[in-house]
Amino acid sequence: MRDLGPIRRHTLAITVDNESGVLAKIVGLFSARGYNIESLTVADITESHDVSRITIVTSGSQEVIDQIEAQLDRLVTVHKVSDLTELGPHVEREMALLKVAGGGDKRLEAMRLADIYRARVVDATIESFIFEITGSTEKVDTFIALMREVGLVEVARGGVVAISRGKDPS
Repeated sequence: MRDLGPIRRHTLAITVDNESGVLAKIVGLFSARGYNIESLTVADITESHDVSRITIVTSGSQEVIDQIEAQLDRLVTVHKVSDLTELGPHVEREMALLKVAGGGDKRLEAMRLADIYRARVVDATIESFIFEITGSTEKVDTFIALMREVGLVEVARGGVVAISRGKDPS
């Protein structure tokens, strides 16, 4: 078995036609070859609603990532594939909502941690809070881990969105 090189995390930005079945084809390409998708987000990016941008976070050797890119490029509905990790500096953010329940000291600790991590309270009851946090995946992961200690009930994560730095498009 040959060495494919080190396994690294890669963020891919894929511009596609905004039509039925495109996402299924792309996800199918990953699953048929045994590639794992760690995060996936999709959004319409044009005024005319005819183009969407898919951001996928995956891991693999450079050879595997190059193969994924080549296979994506062959799909008719794909306009452009960019490996933001290889292009250089880029900005990644993730958003999550966390429901935290508890009273007394646990409630105070949840509020203190939210303040430190710049999470916003978007809903509150006598028994619980819903916090919104935005930041790097690492920041979101750390905040979730801390909230487990003070009464985390539920988490909803939005997935990574990313864009290259500078004046050129990704």
